[in-house]
Amino acid sequence: MIYTWFTISALLLLATQVVAQKTILFFGNSLTAGYGLTPDEAFPTITGELLKKKGKTVRVINGGLSGETSAGGLARIDWMLREKVDIFVLELGANDGLRGLPLEQTRSNLQGIINKVRAKNPKVKIVIAGMMVPPNMGPDYSTKFQQLFKELAQQNHAVLIPFLLDGVAGHAHLNLEDGIHPNKAGHQIVAQTVLKYIEPLL
Repeated sequence: MIYTWFTISALLLLATQVVAQKTILFFGNSLTAGYGLTPDEAFPTITGELLKKKGKTVRVINGGLSGETSAGGLARIDWMLREKVDIFVLELGANDGLRGLPLEQTRSNLQGIINKVRAKNPKVKIVIAGMMVPPNMGPDYSTKFQQLFKELAQQNHAVLIPFLLDGVAGHAHLNLEDGIHPNKAGHQIVAQTVLKYIEPLL
């Protein structure tokens, strides 16, 4: 009888932990994937570990794909939503900007991704990672590109990370030789930035 009660208690505890666990999907391009690094060195994994150290029960899914555009993300998102996601971090658009693609096209694709995520789980919490493009894209395009993320966040009642690479972009010692992708130390800083916006949602 004691064994039976112990077993039931253990199962109840396990069930409680499973219910309490939140799944965070980071959906993006090479920045999310951790280009040039191991998956454990990329900011999604680091963010998850930081949350666990703070007592949060989370499971992190790294849905980053190098070279991904907003259009590619829109085509791929259904496959990533095969299970329930509690927090969705959208990190796409940078490759669109570097290619100078029409902003309305990028906006439409990102909105389409958000719509699909919300349709799958209406209670999902959306986090949008803001990005910037180099000044050589022209001041008008650069300004409107940055504004696009803010507008999407407002329209979708989402949390906005103003600039994902804040404190990392432009600092050679925090990036790989290409000057674009954060190195191991850079991802540590990005994770701290992301943590500030995700932790309150838990």
